[in-house]
Amino acid sequence: MTSDDAPRHDRATPRPRPLARDEFRHFLPITTRWMDNDVYGHVNNVVYYAYFDTVVNRYLIERGVLDIHRGPVIGLVVETGCHYFAPLAFPETVHAGLRVARLGTSSVRYEVALFGGEAQAAAAQGHFVHVYVDRQSRRPTALPASLRAALRELIA
Repeated sequence: MTSDDAPRHDRATPRPRPLARDEFRHFLPITTRWMDNDVYGHVNNVVYYAYFDTVVNRYLIERGVLDIHRGPVIGLVVETGCHYFAPLAFPETVHAGLRVARLGTSSVRYEVALFGGEAQAAAAQGHFVHVYVDRQSRRPTALPASLRAALRELIA
């Protein structure tokens, strides 16, 4: 590959700034594990997405609005993204901040920031979009009232 063939960063899209703790409505401390680190000595990028899933789904389960085994409505991830600013590593407690950026009829855009220890600026931040569907038909369905109410608490 020549330098002309190399992928280029879209300079028209500015790199986002790391978000601050006070921009989030809910937090979950997550203890890193030895296996989260990669050969470079920091948490591997794929683990960040597991942290995102953990904070969202635990919030929903604890609020009683997600029954992962028998609930008639389930959320399917249709989009994800993440920006990395600083490394996280074992042994460190990660504080996952959660907020809702958009609440639609059958979908929600979650935004998550990961803070190492007591840091005030995000080490990483990202989003994912759930489309809620009927468990059996897998067709989009309106968010149940109880789920919508729990999600409203997170609107930034």
